[in-house]
Amino acid sequence: MKLETFGWNDFFAESFRPYAGKDYTVGRIYLEHRGSYWLYTKAGEIPAEIAGRMRYQAHRREDLPAVGDWAVIQMREEERRATIYGVLPRKSKFSRKMPGGATEEQIIATNIDTVMLVSGLDHDFNLRRIERYITMAQAGGADAVIILNKADVCEHIEQRLSEVKQIANGVPVVLISAIQDEGLQALLPFISAGRTVAFLGSSGVGKSTITNRLLGRESQEVQEVRVNDSRGRHTTTRRELLILPSGGLIIDTPGMRELQLWVNDEQLDSTFEDIQALAQQCYFSNCRHSGDTGCAFAEALENGSLDFDRLNNYNKMQKELAFLSEKQDLRAAEMKKERVKKVTRQFNKNKKRW
Repeated sequence: MKLETFGWNDFFAESFRPYAGKDYTVGRIYLEHRGSYWLYTKAGEIPAEIAGRMRYQAHRREDLPAVGDWAVIQMREEERRATIYGVLPRKSKFSRKMPGGATEEQIIATNIDTVMLVSGLDHDFNLRRIERYITMAQAGGADAVIILNKADVCEHIEQRLSEVKQIANGVPVVLISAIQDEGLQALLPFISAGRTVAFLGSSGVGKSTITNRLLGRESQEVQEVRVNDSRGRHTTTRRELLILPSGGLIIDTPGMRELQLWVNDEQLDSTFEDIQALAQQCYFSNCRHSGDTGCAFAEALENGSLDFDRLNNYNKMQKELAFLSEKQDLRAAEMKKERVKKVTRQFNKNKKRW
């Protein structure tokens, strides 16, 4: 099979050059499950595991392979298996902070051309969550598209469409009803042959239904959502890279109840350019943006050009980033201390041999 079928291009070919001629080849990870990986390769679909040295040298979870990665492998022909020795540089990724207390990055998917941010137009509709998804998608280096699904159950479509476009920051917005197979043609230009899209959104927004419609078969299991709050159970339980009949590639992902930020201040500000522009208009350079004389925010809130909930969401995410930065600094110090201990132990062990 041709690697181009799985998204191979000049960027990855150039990154692979140092490995060329050394019995290495490549495969794209389409499934990860309990520490095992399945890859698309020239030889077909091959299971693989990470080499011990790679696992030992991985200081963080992000150093290990993820769905969408191009893995550097050596084939074990007699077993029809492979060993992963490295991962080629990523063009893009979608990450969040690991759920819970750990200050670590959790990579959802990599090497995505377009992130499809799916939101339901039912009780699950939430502008503030969409803002968060936009911030994280653009921070990862991929293009983004907002998909408003379940148009068939929405009584105020034009209002919802207008609200989303106001916060979209130039991101295209597509209106569909996956269950009625309406509007899906508008997604096809984003999923041409060799390009990869990832569907992201809360549980129950219809990601698996959209995937099944585009595949033309019932590949992903779907379930009904609860009527009272439009929430669904986690039908999709793992990330998987699927190939469309048209040649495009889709990564379907489980619904995410937690979406903690893993971005920096500049990436957050780029999503809220309107708020940054207002900050430049305040009369005093040290304005606290709390309604003081000459505050552009006070005027914008009063005349309705700035929504209070949007400003509040921005402030909330700023505080979240400040807390994350503090924890990252502590984490980095702990990791450095542990590395020093590791080197010292190895030195003392070698010293005894000398």
